[in-house]
Amino acid sequence: MSDEDLPNEGEENQDGGPQIDADALADEVAAGADDQALADEWAAAMEESGDADSDDSDDPQVAPLEQFDSTAGSEFNEDNPNLDVILDIPVTISMEVGATQIPIRNLLQLNQGSVIELDRLAGEPLDVLVNGRLIAHGEVVMVNEKFGIRLTDVVSQQERVQRLS
Repeated sequence: MSDEDLPNEGEENQDGGPQIDADALADEVAAGADDQALADEWAAAMEESGDADSDDSDDPQVAPLEQFDSTAGSEFNEDNPNLDVILDIPVTISMEVGATQIPIRNLLQLNQGSVIELDRLAGEPLDVLVNGRLIAHGEVVMVNEKFGIRLTDVVSQQERVQRLS
């Protein structure tokens, strides 16, 4: 900005701040008067930091890699995997009594005392789900005045893998 574009001392705008000639400022920015000065400053800063363009700047540099001691941790063995790393991961176990589908019209008419018919027969085993995946079937039992489930059939590992696909 040139000196003639700056407000004179004592001149103020309506807000009490210095008055700026907006047209002159816009013309100067549009003309790009400071572009060359800014480019020169960047070039000087790059040269100081050692990042200036040179012929070998396109060559890749080798970064040193840290060597790990293979005996520091236990080695992986497919026959005897180390399951300690996953033993503390929490999972959600749920029991499914049954399910059904009803229209929203019927859902909105439900109130206290309504009965919903499920797709299971009375006495039929419940599904035991772990994180939403079927792993077993069981029957309801009472344990110290709380509900529990006695597993009657555990789904084999092969069946669980087949259900994933």
